[in-house]
Amino acid sequence: MTTKITEQNISELANAGVNWQSVFTGDGSTGLTAVAGRGYFINTTSGTVTVTLPASPSAGDVVVLKDYARTWNTNNVTTNSVLSDGSTNSLTFSTNGQTVTLVYMDGTKGWSLINEDTTTELQIPAAFISATGGTVTTSGDYKIHTFTGDGCFVVSTLGNAPLSPIGGPDVVDYLVVAGGGGTGGGEGVGGSGAGGYRESSGAASGCYTVSPLGSGVCGITVTATTYPITVGGGGSGAPATGETGINGSNSVFSTITSAGGGGSGAGGGAGPTGNGANGGSGGGGGGRECHPGGTGNTPPVSPPQGNSGGNSAGVGPPSSDSGGGGGGATAAGTNGTSLSTGGNGGAGATSSINGTPTGRAGGGAGGSEVGAMGSASDGGSSINGGSGTANTGGGSAGRTGPNALGGVNGGKGIVIIRYKFQ
Repeated sequence: MTTKITEQNISELANAGVNWQSVFTGDGSTGLTAVAGRGYFINTTSGTVTVTLPASPSAGDVVVLKDYARTWNTNNVTTNSVLSDGSTNSLTFSTNGQTVTLVYMDGTKGWSLINEDTTTELQIPAAFISATGGTVTTSGDYKIHTFTGDGCFVVSTLGNAPLSPIGGPDVVDYLVVAGGGGTGGGEGVGGSGAGGYRESSGAASGCYTVSPLGSGVCGITVTATTYPITVGGGGSGAPATGETGINGSNSVFSTITSAGGGGSGAGGGAGPTGNGANGGSGGGGGGRECHPGGTGNTPPVSPPQGNSGGNSAGVGPPSSDSGGGGGGATAAGTNGTSLSTGGNGGAGATSSINGTPTGRAGGGAGGSEVGAMGSASDGGSSINGGSGTANTGGGSAGRTGPNALGGVNGGKGIVIIRYKFQ
């Protein structure tokens, strides 16, 4: 049997299967003119869309409309005024994720909605970040990777929070602390600067308590890859009197680099070696003359990763040397005094990223020739010739007492990464 193709049945053949078109993006003013037998993905992210249905439809003509970006509730799709189920009016579609199929019946009833899918979200199984590296602990629904030495943070799976209402984000929070500086050699030596301190706000992984330095700082969006981790070592103390302490080493995670703390100035007033060094936090000045502390937040980042060291205050014989305190994460070191009291180390910062409030990156206390040591906290040392606390990035303390010799090392840094895992 031979079927003759006519104007009437070619229209019927055209509508037998829907021919889907490329995405139409609305801008609030440009309309879409629909053609029978076609389906339209309509993106209303940027504005509403008015759809003009075919002007001279035939019985059985079909038009299908689909919410492309699940935004029809915000920016609606509206048809022109047409005959619909016997009444002349416009049709409005305002459900996110909606798919509608319109069919033309005849000149008495006009267009009718024959199918409406109002499923607003796909039921995608939840996924969370999965990773290895460092020492792993948990706090509720969050995993914490602590690196006290170099290693790798290896991400194998990402979160899918934008797609699944119960999934996790692909963002991690972090704390990156560099190594503290070493102290100079001699008596009246300044305290060394703490390692640079950088952290995120905690918003991505449970809103734990952070220091003021983390306020408003976004976490890092990760991908399924390997992130090398560098944990900065503490700077070495000067081997002998009259030499400046060595800066600590940088700590690095992804795009975040914290700078090593500045070494402190030497004792005895031996010219420029009495100046504190610049760094994440600056080292305190040392020596019999007045020597400046080093500048903190070097190189500069925002929020600042540290503060400057204090100045020494020796005025020469018969007075005694008094070194400035090393800078800390949240405060500068104070100056030594002419009464031979070493300056105080600057305060560090406290974070609960690992589930326990812990102070880190405090500056070391300044020493004096015959007087008193300054004070220190948050991993910075106030013990005569004491090293900074390991894995806090704390600064070391200057030596007190005549004929003091070499300096001591700063505290090693730390890197901590936290994310939602269930």
